[in-house]
Amino acid sequence: MSEFEQFALDLADASGRVIRKYFRADLNFEDKADNSPVTVADRLAETVIREMIKDKYPTHDILGEEQGFKNTGSRWKWVIDPIDGTRSFVSGMPIFGTLISLLENNVPQLGIIDIPILHERWFSESGEDCFFYSSDVDKKKKVCKVSGKEKISQAILYSTDPKMFNISQKPLFDRVSSKVKLPRFGGDCYNYGLLASGFIDLVIEADMKIYDLMALIPVVESSGGIISDWNGSTSFDGNWDGCVLAAASEELHKQAISLLN
Repeated sequence: MSEFEQFALDLADASGRVIRKYFRADLNFEDKADNSPVTVADRLAETVIREMIKDKYPTHDILGEEQGFKNTGSRWKWVIDPIDGTRSFVSGMPIFGTLISLLENNVPQLGIIDIPILHERWFSESGEDCFFYSSDVDKKKKVCKVSGKEKISQAILYSTDPKMFNISQKPLFDRVSSKVKLPRFGGDCYNYGLLASGFIDLVIEADMKIYDLMALIPVVESSGGIISDWNGSTSFDGNWDGCVLAAASEELHKQAISLLN
């Protein structure tokens, strides 16, 4: 395990301790400009992560959902979403997560999906295996591997919310959904961990932001999966439209791309 990966795991531990204090508490939340909710737990968790990064790597850039971009011009950039799934958090649903990634020259080098209430975690560093860890179960790291399913008629498809699709995207999503064995909604970032562990086969989403995505890329790819936009591009630059497709095999990915276009 590299110094960066160990530090990222420490970040997840620290943010998880903050978040668990507020879960299912009597907590008010505000609506941001995009109508998404934010709580004191989101803000404090991001503050803890940012302060730890500043202390350890003061020259690194930091991009977070709640506090924006600290740009020092470094080739290293931490991208964090303190609570991915705040709607789940405020409604008492434990399937939400903290996303932490480190980019080198805008290419994600490591990613963590931490599920603080369930004490589950997926993490991967570029070029290495993806691991799953549950402190409440066997307390051992398990290497993750996607299902490898190739037929869309046998696939399990997840998406967080049907409302994330706009009027032109929803019919395309429905086209794929009508072909799979089992479509389901919910899950937020948990879906990508389940895909990495081989439990589900497709995730199709829209209206995503860069801090929603970067940590997912190493986790999915290191497990043998494919993650792209709906056109198959893996260039998530300024022209990216927020659409994401993750698949458990190249063949399944091709079939979904065909249906989405």
